[in-house]
This record gives sequence, structure tokens and C-alpha cells, in this order.
Amino acid sequence: MFRDRNQFRDRNQFGHKDQNENVLRGLRIKEGDRDSVRQRPESSTQTDDGATQRVDRANRSEGEASPQHKAAALQILPRSRSAASMFNILYLAALSVLAGTATTQTVHFTGSAEFDITSCPITYYGQKYDKIYVGLNAGRLTVCFNGQYASGIKDDCILISAGGADRGELEARQSIRALGSVYHSNLPNLKHNGTCFNRILLRNSQRKLEVDEQVNGTTVSKQSYLKSKRYFSLMSGCRRSGVGYKTNTVQVLDPSICSTVSCDMSGVAALSVCGPKEPCNGNGSCISNNVCSVLGSTVVGFAGRVQAVPDRCGYTLFKSTSIPGFQVLGVFQERRRKDVSFLKRVILQLAGAQISLEQGSRALLDTRELRLNTTATVVRGWELTKDQTGVTAKMSASNFTLSVHFDGSISHIHLTGPNGHDAHGLCGNSSRTVSDEKDSTHSVSGCDTQYNEAADPTINCNTSTDWCNLLKQAPFTACTMQHDPEPFIAACTQTLCKYPEGDGLKCQFLEAYARACSLSNITLEEWKSETPCCKAGFCQDTFCSEHEFCGQKNNGGTGCVCRAMFASKYNSTDSFGEPMVCEQNAAKLTMAKCLLEDKGIDFSVLHLNDEACKGEMDNETHMVTFGFDRKKTCGTVILANNSQILYKNTIVNRNSSMYGVINRQDSVHLDFSCLYDQPDIRTFTFTLKDSSVTQQITSGRWIYNLTMTAYKDPNTKEALQQRTEMQLDEPLWVELNADGLDDKMVAVVTDSCWATDQPSPNGSLRYDLIIKGCPNPADSSVKVKNNGQGTSNRFSFNTFQFSAKDGEVFLHCRVKLCVKKGNNCIPTCGPGARRRRSIISKYEDENPAFIKLAWTY
Repeated sequence: MFRDRNQFRDRNQFGHKDQNENVLRGLRIKEGDRDSVRQRPESSTQTDDGATQRVDRANRSEGEASPQHKAAALQILPRSRSAASMFNILYLAALSVLAGTATTQTVHFTGSAEFDITSCPITYYGQKYDKIYVGLNAGRLTVCFNGQYASGIKDDCILISAGGADRGELEARQSIRALGSVYHSNLPNLKHNGTCFNRILLRNSQRKLEVDEQVNGTTVSKQSYLKSKRYFSLMSGCRRSGVGYKTNTVQVLDPSICSTVSCDMSGVAALSVCGPKEPCNGNGSCISNNVCSVLGSTVVGFAGRVQAVPDRCGYTLFKSTSIPGFQVLGVFQERRRKDVSFLKRVILQLAGAQISLEQGSRALLDTRELRLNTTATVVRGWELTKDQTGVTAKMSASNFTLSVHFDGSISHIHLTGPNGHDAHGLCGNSSRTVSDEKDSTHSVSGCDTQYNEAADPTINCNTSTDWCNLLKQAPFTACTMQHDPEPFIAACTQTLCKYPEGDGLKCQFLEAYARACSLSNITLEEWKSETPCCKAGFCQDTFCSEHEFCGQKNNGGTGCVCRAMFASKYNSTDSFGEPMVCEQNAAKLTMAKCLLEDKGIDFSVLHLNDEACKGEMDNETHMVTFGFDRKKTCGTVILANNSQILYKNTIVNRNSSMYGVINRQDSVHLDFSCLYDQPDIRTFTFTLKDSSVTQQITSGRWIYNLTMTAYKDPNTKEALQQRTEMQLDEPLWVELNADGLDDKMVAVVTDSCWATDQPSPNGSLRYDLIIKGCPNPADSSVKVKNNGQGTSNRFSFNTFQFSAKDGEVFLHCRVKLCVKKGNNCIPTCGPGARRRRSIISKYEDENPAFIKLAWTY
């Protein structure tokens, strides 16, 4: 053994099952008498990062019985994975050595030397060595593992300033270091006893030491130590592609792509980059990028979990414990079928406020509508924008950013932030079931009732499946690594195999996948040109009421359509809305706009007998109301019998276009009447102004006299005298006769008869008696005889007066000639009328005759 005042000792090996560390430790150095033996207590403190540790008191004796000396020691603690693993320490320290207590092998050196340490090998930055090469040159100690140190040579070395030292010795010892030793105290990862160590002793007069740890000639760690302090440093480290890394560290290789190498306590160096859903933020750290899609009744969660909403209730889509009271909810409702639900609205709740994203790109703050555009509007912490694709709400809270997009049918929830963020609700990854996420506040009574309707025979499931599988083909394959298309294909197939085509639904499933990809910065170029899909903005800015949804109408356009639950209440009774409400001297009838439009009826052209009385639509409910009262009679006709009075009106769709070249709407005649008890019976009378009226008519080559005659008795046909008085609601017969025509060749057809309150046949107040050759179906008192059979015909009706009108009533009739060919001139009335309309049109002539009769009351 080299017995000088200063010693350098290298290497203490500990056996522990799966641990293998190298530690650099500096100990306080003291001057003292070489013959004295002193022992110092051992203590240490650990730094925050656990990689470098410092101890202020001197090390306890290693167990030798020898005089005290001043020594410097560098300690290295490598680890191996074998069961007989070793813990090696190279350290710089002043020690009291007590000889004779352990097996020791000692080799002296004054310059360069090579040592075999097979009995206690060292692992240095992931590489195991059983030889070391030491050298003393110009006050510097070099400890290398592949040969003697030479400048410019790429080797694994530890370079240490050694002051004026000119000689040293290496000492290899087999000695137990039990749990609780200074090494275990300062290195918590050590779990087993040490079995051996190596020690290098040398003379050193410097007060400050420089330690440079190199791998392949490149410095991995370079630190300075004072001799009055004690240090520990892990040197076992890791190695990857020839580069050394300190134990328990993470080093960024390329911040732009977040490429990092991590060196763990087991000596494994792992290269990591951001995952497929974790974009790099540019500073070396990854952020999570999660997309949840809600399409139809299907929710595709952040992790691709697929769940189906079975009813028409409200559910929690996303919430986070990081923000109390915050959540995103979805309310579902049926459309054309009761057994298939779709997302109706998305609700954002935060800070006691509620923002609702609605169909038609509308947004409500509680109940107040917000005016949005492409410029962000901040509302209660949410940034709201609107473009041609829908409404987007974005907010940043805690350590994540959330955006919610809703186009009226499909919603995407985009969550970005650090990995491991808690996400709950149907979009999250919890084990809660769909029913567990139901929100009672936004679920109406009975919404959980489930229906099972008959299959739609028009649906071809194979064709629908082929369509949905387009997501497996280009250009969608560009996004497969980022977003699995299978959940979207499953949602598409399940819906289209049960729900009829239309409403832009087919393209919406492809659009949903494409948008999820775009949120992950993947643009599917020209996917719409590859598929026969509609443009974005389906139903943009179309507001529909609670019982409607925006979809494809029967005429091919888009608009509000009745939901199945609402329509079923009226389809069974073949009605358009609620029952008529009769009040004292007033009445109103309310109908649903969507029910009318489903039958091809435009409510805006409907009116009562008085064309000025049109329906009024409620802008929120889209219900259309017709009504009349004493002040606004709207052409209501009053009929009376012995005990009751009938206020009678009709909703019709007569307008100027109906008598033009074409007509695109079926005729509408909706009876609108109220029957009242009348305890005090009054006698209503009217006076016929003329008993008969005759006009000469010229139509082409036909010249004839047309006479209109009124009478009471259909048997005698005795014409009433001028100024004859009649009772209200008494039958009156009118005959139309054409004199001067051959009844074997030509027939007279009464096309229409109506009453007005003024001489002009075009008066706004009008009541129909005969329509297209047939009795008005809304007035059962009208009867027509022999129409189109010869040169005369007749009809009857019960006399009436216009409500709240005093004066005259004028009866107008429109008469046409028809060349007879069998029975072709006879109008067909009743259920078969529509089927034979093309036959009736043959009797129209170029110059129909008009004639009128009047009475006063």
C-alpha cells in the first residue's frame, strides 16, 4: 500500500438486484498527523433533482487500521442488471483507514498504468468495463476505459485536476456496504448491500477540483468541487448512438419535432417522439390532441370509444374536474323516425351561464340570441364565431384549450393540453355507462321512452354500407394513422341502414370524419370532388321550431320539417293542427306550417272568404292561425235554423295564378265554422231584386241568350217575382238556360258560382257555391242538377247574408259551352274528381259567359 499523506481511492461495488449506479462524491479534506487514526461521522443531504448530492461532514472510516492521512478519492458507482450486480464508487476524500479488516489488493503507479478490475467491473454510461487506464500528467488525473488518455482520441474518460500529485495507488477490496451506509442514504434507489469497491489514492494540494466526464471524447458533464465538500454523482448513465446521457434525465434532441432521449435508473436510453394524437408545441414538449365526434345518435370518444344514445334526452358529453361547474351537454331528439335520434343542440355551461348552440348556426345566451360572425365575440369566457360551416365556441382554462363546433347536425369537441388530462362524459374514457351520463335538467318527461318502428322498405343496407366504406379509400386514407375510420363507419352504417336517405345525411358522415382529421392538421384534399356530396352550409341560417328540424322537403329544397313525434299526433286524424276554438262572436283555427308544407300547401297563399284575411304565423313556434270576430268578419256567412246560428267560413288558396296558364298547387277548401245556440230567434228576410236576368252571348260561331231565373219550388219552377221576400237559410233554386243552341250538339256547363257584397265579381269578400262544376264541399246546402247534360241546368243553396254587413248580395255564375261527345261534358264530382280532371277540361271554350243575380237585406 502507498502510505503517503494523500490517497486516491477508486471504486466501491455494491450488489443489488436490479440497481446499478455510478456516483461522484467529493469529501472534505483535512491536514493531520500521519500516525494518528481518526474517524469522522457520516451524514449527507440530497439535492432537489436527485442526480447530484452533497454531504458536509467527513466520511466515516472504511474499516482499515492505519495512521491518519490526507487522501483524495474520486468515486464511481456503476450498476449492472445481473443478480450479482455491483455498485462502484470513484470518490475524492480525506480518509482514516484501518488496515486488516478486509481483503485488499494494491497496485502503485507514478505515471500511466493499466489495471484489471474483472473482480469488480465498472459500468460507465451504459458500457461495462473490466479494465481501467490511469495516468498522472501535469497535475491531472485521467481515468479511461479503452486505453490511455490522448487529446483528440474519442474515448470514455474521466478527467480530474490533481494538483501536485506525482504518484498514486489503486486498491481493490472485497467489503460489504450494508443498507443504511452513506451511499444508500444519499442514493435512495439503492436497495441492496454493496459487495466490493476500488480505491485510487494520490497526493493533491489543490483546493478546487474540476471533473470532466466524457463519452466518446464528448463531455457529458463538467463540474467543479471544493475540497471542503462531499459530492455524489451518478455516472452509470445511458448510451444511445454513441452519445452518453446522465441517469434519470431527459434530453431534447430536436425541439421542432419534440424528439427526446430519456435515461432511466435501469440504464435504458429510450428515444421518444410525440404520439399520433400529440402534436409538438415547438419547445420540445408534446401536447395531447383529442377529438370527440357526435354524429347521429353515435358518440365517438377521444380514445375512439363508440357509444350510442338510445333516446331523446340530454347527456353530458364532456366535463373536467379541473373546472367545477363546467360541462358540455348534448340534447338529442328524433327526426323522421321515432327510433333514431340526432343531436338537436349543444349546451355549454360555465360560471353560472348557459350558451346553447342551435340549428341554423344560432347561439343563445340563456334565452337571448347572440349575433355572431367570423370575428370572435367573447361571451362569459367563450370565444364564439360563425362561418359557413356552423358555430364554434372556444375557451382556454387551467392547462387545456377546448373548442366545440356544431353545424346543426354534427358536433366536434376538440381538446388540447398536457397528456393525462381528465376527461369525463360520453367523450371521456371512464367506465360509466350511457345512462350514467344522462342529465335530468335537460331531459323532458318521457324522453327515455324507446320505440321500434317498422323497417323502411326503401332502404338498401348494402348500398349504404358501400357508401360508408368510402372512408377506407383515398383520399380518406391519408388520415387513417391519426383517426381510426372504423368508429365513423360503424356510426354511418348503423344510421343509414335504418334511417331513409335525405337531409344531406350521407355526406354528413364523411364530413364528420374529414373535420376530425382537419382538427389534427390533416387536410383531405378535394374529398368532396371525389364523392357526390353537397356543399357545406346545409340549412345554414334556417331557424326551425322545437317540433321541427331542418331537412330536405318534398319539393327537393331544404326547410323545416315536422319531427315524427309531433306529426304523429295529427296524422292519425288527418288534420293540420289543433281543433278549432269557438268563442263568443269569434273563432280561430291554428295549424302547423310543417304539416301544411308536407302536403304541398303554402300557408302564405291561404286566406278566408275575404282574401285580405290571411293566416298569421308565430315566428317561434311556426304555427299559423286564422280567425275572425265581430270587428273583422273576413267574409263569414251567417246561417240560421230554428235554434242555432252557424258562422261559416272557409280557408282557401285562391290567387291570381290559379286562373292563369298553370297552377302548381292543389285547391284547398277547409271548412271553418262555429255553431252557436240562439235562444232568442230573430227572423231574417231578404228581398230578391230581380226575378230573372237574360244576357245575349257570342262564343265563336255560337250566338245564344243566357237566362238566370230564381224560384223556390223545384217542382213547379215558378219564377219568383221581383221584390219577393224570403227567410234567411231558406232554399233558393237558380236555373241557367241557353236559348238558341242545339242541345244534341252543345251542352251548357256551370263552371262556378259565387256571391260577393258588391256588383263586381272580383270583390275581396267572396263566398263560393259552385267550384269547377261541383258543389262547394264546405257547404252541404249546395246541390247541382243536370250540369253539362243539355242547354240548361240548375242548382240550389240556402240563403245567407254576410256577417256584420248590411246591403246587397250579388250572385255571379260563370258558364261555358261544351261540344258533346258522349258524357264528356258532365263534371265529375266527389272522390274521383282529381283523376278525371283532364277529361273535364275539354268543355272549356274561348269566351265563357258571366251572369249575375242580386238580392238585398
